[in-house]
Amino acid sequence: MSWIVSIASILEILLLLYVATLDVATRLIRNEICLALALLGIASQLASPMQIAQSLLSAAILFLLLLVAYTRRWMGGGDVKLLVALAVGLPLTGLVQLMTVTALAGGGLAMVHLMMRNLPYPRLAPAGSSLVRRVYAVERWRHLRQAPLPYGVAIACGGIWTIFSRGF
Repeated sequence: MSWIVSIASILEILLLLYVATLDVATRLIRNEICLALALLGIASQLASPMQIAQSLLSAAILFLLLLVAYTRRWMGGGDVKLLVALAVGLPLTGLVQLMTVTALAGGGLAMVHLMMRNLPYPRLAPAGSSLVRRVYAVERWRHLRQAPLPYGVAIACGGIWTIFSRGF
């Protein structure tokens, strides 16, 4: 049974890295990825039906709390889906850890975006530019338009941290 947990954990980490990249590129978090993360979370807990029930209850409560944040426009819908999908596969202590690390990573992300205010205006990155230069140009342009933070990056950091700390 532990090989299922190991495979599920590796797949979850890969999906979270993809989510972070996709969120930076498009500011969208796909439903299919959230569904896959939730199913992988359930698969990693198949040995303990009681833990699955606890995780589902915790995820439902988290969804209701995050729904309030979404309706007040404090969070995006994709961020809500991603957090709840990750919560499905975590015990209550893991959920607390996920939320704590996500908040810390989100604070770091916000600091980076605040520091971007002092950086020069972007010029178009010429063909063949490095990935870092292209991402900088796009993010600085989005920042000037006051686009939202790619908070999926912070959620992915929290998710990866929590997966590593629960072990393979």
